[in-house]
Amino acid sequence: MNLKEVHTDAKEVSAKAIFKTSSGSVTAIQIMENGLLKEHITKTPALLSCVVGEVIYEDEKGKKINLKSGDFHEIEPMVKHWVKGVSNSQLLLIK
Repeated sequence: MNLKEVHTDAKEVSAKAIFKTSSGSVTAIQIMENGLLKEHITKTPALLSCVVGEVIYEDEKGKKINLKSGDFHEIEPMVKHWVKGVSNSQLLLIK
């Protein structure tokens, strides 16, 4: 299966769980160009990996990180953050 096949709708932002274990999960996220994954908080540490495209990760601490294909960033728990699509993008969120 391909990540692009996980997201059947052409929504601005789409997130679907693709793998779960008793201790963690992997979520496929699609963010279209100019799309915005609105601000939210994770309770556990997470790793955001950009597989295809380009996004900008920002958080309430002032971090602003440009992620392109192959880049990844560790997300701190209990820190408000959001992600903007620079181009049509496929990401993996690992918790």
